[in-house]
Amino acid sequence: MNDIDKEGEEILNSIAVAKNFNEWMCSKLEPYSSQKILEIGSGIGNISQFLIKNNKDLVLSDLRNQYIKYLEQKFPKNKIIQLNLVDPNFQEKYKDHLNKYQLVFALNVIEHIQDDKLAMENINKLLKPGGFSFILVPAYGFLFNHLDKSLDHFRRYNKKKLKAIMPKDFKTIKTYYFNFVGIFGWFLTGTILRKKTIPKSNMRLYNKLVPLFKFIDLILLNKVGLSVINISKKKL
Repeated sequence: MNDIDKEGEEILNSIAVAKNFNEWMCSKLEPYSSQKILEIGSGIGNISQFLIKNNKDLVLSDLRNQYIKYLEQKFPKNKIIQLNLVDPNFQEKYKDHLNKYQLVFALNVIEHIQDDKLAMENINKLLKPGGFSFILVPAYGFLFNHLDKSLDHFRRYNKKKLKAIMPKDFKTIKTYYFNFVGIFGWFLTGTILRKKTIPKSNMRLYNKLVPLFKFIDLILLNKVGLSVINISKKKL
């Protein structure tokens, strides 16, 4: 892992201009966000800001110092922790956070972690019994391209592969694909044009068309999409 996530920050800044898209993603969390929440990999707060605006009890986290500093400046009233999901001393280092959260969510995070099963086991430790895990990762191995490489992705998933890394005491509540139209943008940008980042101009255009894209996902019954989501419940 590089100390400075240059391409990642560029893409996060591009996605930041897509307010409608970020709200769409955030809306998927709403049914599970009534109590204490931990966000894994908050980045520059593209999703965090909407949860905070809606007065959710949110703790933010990230692995990289560059994002921790940014989050501390942007959200001075919120608790922000530096968190490594595969820290060898995880249980001791984060003992104050074990069995604490009703919802732990990670959007586009797990694909960055080589030992994804260990990452999910540690998410399990953070959840209260009966709490929810909400994981969104990039879908379909055939879409792996220059964007994935520049972002240090280890892999892309399908529903079966994502479910396979869930801890034994997780019960899958729902699993589905998200953002069908995004497939074409990702393929064009990272495979055809071989770019390492997503231009802001692309995201501005995409943002304007989000109502249409939401309707397309609805029509397709979330059977295909750029991302795959797994929502699981920790057994009591």
